[in-house]
Amino acid sequence: MLVSPPLVRMLIIDDDEDDFFITSEYLKGIQEYKLQIDWSYKFSDAVERLQKRAYDIYFVDYRLGAKTGLDFLREAIRIGAEEPIVLLTGKGNKTVDVEAMQMGATDYLIKTELNTEKLERCIRYSLERTAYLKALRANETKYRSMFELSKDAVFIADKNLRFKDCNPATSSMLGYTKEELAQVAVYDLIDDVKDKQLLQSFMETEGHAADLEIELVTKDGERKTCVFSATETADREGTYFQGLLHDITNLRRAEKANLMVEKLGATGRLVRTLAHEVRNPLNNINMSVEQLAHSANEQEETGLFLDIIQRNSKRIGDIITELLDTARPTELTFEKYPLQAIMDEAVAEALDRITLQHINMDVRYTPVPCYVMANKEKLRIAFLNIVINAIEAMEAGKGTLSISIEKGRGEHVVTIKDNGCGIPEENLSRLFEPYFTSKRNGMGLGLAATLNILQSHKATIDVTSVMKGGTTFTITFPASA
Repeated sequence: MLVSPPLVRMLIIDDDEDDFFITSEYLKGIQEYKLQIDWSYKFSDAVERLQKRAYDIYFVDYRLGAKTGLDFLREAIRIGAEEPIVLLTGKGNKTVDVEAMQMGATDYLIKTELNTEKLERCIRYSLERTAYLKALRANETKYRSMFELSKDAVFIADKNLRFKDCNPATSSMLGYTKEELAQVAVYDLIDDVKDKQLLQSFMETEGHAADLEIELVTKDGERKTCVFSATETADREGTYFQGLLHDITNLRRAEKANLMVEKLGATGRLVRTLAHEVRNPLNNINMSVEQLAHSANEQEETGLFLDIIQRNSKRIGDIITELLDTARPTELTFEKYPLQAIMDEAVAEALDRITLQHINMDVRYTPVPCYVMANKEKLRIAFLNIVINAIEAMEAGKGTLSISIEKGRGEHVVTIKDNGCGIPEENLSRLFEPYFTSKRNGMGLGLAATLNILQSHKATIDVTSVMKGGTTFTITFPASA
């Protein structure tokens, strides 16, 4: 089956009609294409046709009266035309040749040297090159769009993982401008020495990293858990790395919250079982004591022992009640309150301790009231528990307690930060477990109750700590309409 040659629409721009006819005759000898050849002898007419994108290729004479073929190339650049433009000239001129090619001309031909074979080769080369460039631009646009619009941080870095280029998500995630990131390496953002050494080891020995979980510190000091990947790539300019950062901070927080809910649920079931098993014999003891108290003689010693039994039985009963209150989900009534007012009450209640310990206070509230639906008394207790823990962690006379409340988009963020002794990493994951405590006389119920209260307020809590550098509690509340 014969295949008809492809149609190619061509415009020859030349103010000399004889030259147009000569060139046309050569072109008619080309068998590989079905050529539709048109002529334009005026510069303005040629530019108008160029704007309409009416042709696949343009042959333009260097001399066009007051204008030149270079002026036509400038108009093509201004318009954004992508079709190939071949410059024709009566005599060879290296300066014009170089300038034309630099401006985007596809080829440069001398009229006296034209023949059918040379024109066919020029057309074929020009069309193939233009098709290739169009495909390249389309791919570049597609991948540039993916690069720019990606929610993940996508970047290019040198061999030391210093940022060379990045998408907007990288700046948004890390808090640095693109210009600032050019002075920063990924290693500079890693606070944990072990994470930094692990990443360096991977990059030096493997030459790449895949799905490596690291913690980065943003410009604002916020810690973000990210999955890091980087692949080594080389081009004519040298070796560089293509990198990706996927923020999983919220995922890890959700996992921690779910784990804590499961732990609280398991603990609650255990407490209820124990309370039931202990209260039954305790009730028998109390009833027996009451009977003995009525029937016993008036001996002082007997009465003393019975009083001891009653007091301790009551104490056991109170402890069981406290354990049950901590373990069961808190059922509260909620009203609309500003967080600033509730925090002020909690701080006022801890003011004696703050004064006695000579703790410095740094309180920063957004001037706009941050309203939440809250049980005021319970939330005050939750804040107070965290504030008291912060005070106890700091050295007298050297401590600084920082409290901030910020208004976000659909949420409010409370931050309580101290510069105390910090919490060991192995204890951090157990911080809100009931009955876990590092205090000598503690019961481990304060923070467990705090978590229970915060969860009933649909708030999330995140804790970061550095040994001898302090601890930060970050609590996020849904904003009230």
